[in-house]
Amino acid sequence: EIPSIAERLMSAFWPGKLTIVFHAKEGISKSLTAKTGKIGIRLPEHPVAASLVKAISVPITATSANRAGKPGVSRIADLDEEFLDRVELILDAGVLKGGAGSTVIDVTIEPPEILRLGEISEEALLAVLSSDLQSY
Repeated sequence: EIPSIAERLMSAFWPGKLTIVFHAKEGISKSLTAKTGKIGIRLPEHPVAASLVKAISVPITATSANRAGKPGVSRIADLDEEFLDRVELILDAGVLKGGAGSTVIDVTIEPPEILRLGEISEEALLAVLSSDLQSY
């Protein structure tokens, strides 16, 4: 189920640094939903990530390469040793832009809730959603 408000966000910000939280489809593993019944989805803009998704023709589940609350990294040399010991593969796409990470918005509730501010500002989201949010 993709609410119209999510369609507007996807049109404006995908591919890009916006993660949208949806109700998970029945049958999606609870390990992917943290037992919430919801799942965050983002369409990457980085050409290597986008090419990988296109090449394998299936969604990829992943987490950030840093612990929550810690700054992101832009090169493999900066990855935490603990992280390196726990993964099977690292794809080196060169030095990354870095930054604040993706903005996360939950569209399963009305009005939608920004769960984390990142590269996309609240003002940019509100500019896209202003007509939808006036009804709340």
